Amino acid sequence: QVQLVESGGGLVQAGGSLRLSCAASGRTFSIYYMGWFRQPPGKEREFVAAISASGGSTNYADSAKGRFTISRDNAKNTVYLQMNSLKPEDTAVYYCAADPSRAVMSGIGSRFGSWGQGTQVTVSS
Repeated sequence: QVQLVESGGGLVQAGGSLRLSCAASGRTFSIYYMGWFRQPPGKEREFVAAISASGGSTNYADSAKGRFTISRDNAKNTVYLQMNSLKPEDTAVYYCAADPSRAVMSGIGSRFGSWGQGTQVTVSS
């Protein structure tokens, strides 16, 4: 397994931007498919975006398309989530996840083997 630590969350006004980072431990980061999930207050965890091990393929939830961009830097063992045009409904705890299986590109959370502790994103109206 890989250890994951998210950062970059905070309070932002609607229409603003944030970039989340997820730093991974270990020397095999480049074999892991990575994902971002979020859990709004009182709701179930939901898929946001996923990126392949090489970074050449991505998948987004409909709510993220056109506003969020997932990317990775394998030299820095880090995956990012750039969030633009934020809305109050984007308020949630955001988690990154990792797994070496290509199957996780589907966005099914239960298929990810490693999770970070989460970072809070709050969007005010």
